[in-house]
Amino acid sequence: MAEFRFELLGADGAARRGRLHTAHGTAETPAFMPVGTAGTVKGMLPEHVAGTGAEIVLGNTYHLMLRPGASRVEALGGLHRFMGWPGPILTDSGGFQVMSLGSLRTMSEEGVTFRSHIDGSAHKLTPERSTAIQDDLDATISMVLDECTPWPVEEAAAADSMRLSMRWAERSRAAFRARPGYGQFGIVQGSVFPDLRAESAAALGAIGFEGYAVGGLAVGEGQQAMFDTLDVATPALPDDKPRYLMGVGRPSDIVGAVARGVDMFDCVLPTRSGRTGKAFVPGGELNIRNARHAGADRPLDPDCACPACRGFSRAYLHHLFKAGEMLGPILLTWHNLRHFQDLMRDIRTAVEGGGFGVYRRDRAAAEAAFDPHEA
Repeated sequence: MAEFRFELLGADGAARRGRLHTAHGTAETPAFMPVGTAGTVKGMLPEHVAGTGAEIVLGNTYHLMLRPGASRVEALGGLHRFMGWPGPILTDSGGFQVMSLGSLRTMSEEGVTFRSHIDGSAHKLTPERSTAIQDDLDATISMVLDECTPWPVEEAAAADSMRLSMRWAERSRAAFRARPGYGQFGIVQGSVFPDLRAESAAALGAIGFEGYAVGGLAVGEGQQAMFDTLDVATPALPDDKPRYLMGVGRPSDIVGAVARGVDMFDCVLPTRSGRTGKAFVPGGELNIRNARHAGADRPLDPDCACPACRGFSRAYLHHLFKAGEMLGPILLTWHNLRHFQDLMRDIRTAVEGGGFGVYRRDRAAAEAAFDPHEA
């Protein structure tokens, strides 16, 4: 079985071109991971997700532990077999979802006690329990349990939150069952405070993980604050390990984060947008529900090879959404996932060729000139 290893193939400034080797195959980086919250990328067959260019997907510990249950998934052969995805799977720890439950959860040094949003049943999630659940799921990459620090937050509260997460990270690492080709990532916290981010990165480096994530961003702080935080956080992480920016994001966020040394991304945006009639096109995003598309006999993007663009007009896609037909969200989800994977392919090509700076400037110019009413 392959060892878990990050291979750095090249760089252009801080931007990196790499390859992640795992027990379930390789993933080229920078990589975008489609989100399969409940064991499925909504509206998509696994082979169609792979056909967009995706090599690694994300599953959600919180949702899967509640339904159908990690023990059931384990008994049925693990998440890869259960959802029909043979490639690498990263599972989040459940911490973000639990923290978002508000009054339905209570946090302590030990962990988080919460009530299910499905049936109100009581559960407890600790670093050890989260790690064990991800093991039961057979996640290729497991995440440590952390507290996603809320925004806005005072520095003292952010420090307390970050240090709790670091104690939890140490416990998560102690509970992790090492085996060839599998990895666990620590999560850098500290909100937008540079000293806290540096302290967190140092603490995680001292523990030692197969990879490192930056969490607690894209929660309302704004893009520039996120980039400023990455300017501190990513250089503090080991060069020979993958770096993952959690929950991000928009194409401009991804390009800016790659420029700051990030290798992996995930976000619900392409799938959620697809279900609500929004399509990503070169330079920006359009709403296929708008009346101006009703008679448009042209594809979303003539340069895109997805089924929505190859086989159907904007007018037909507009009709599907107006008629409430499920094919509309499926096709736009398919298109958006392909758009994001094409973005990652273009980024990798630019970094490989030493032209990432030019690519970045050209994208920024296209986004600045984009008019959704004319696209």
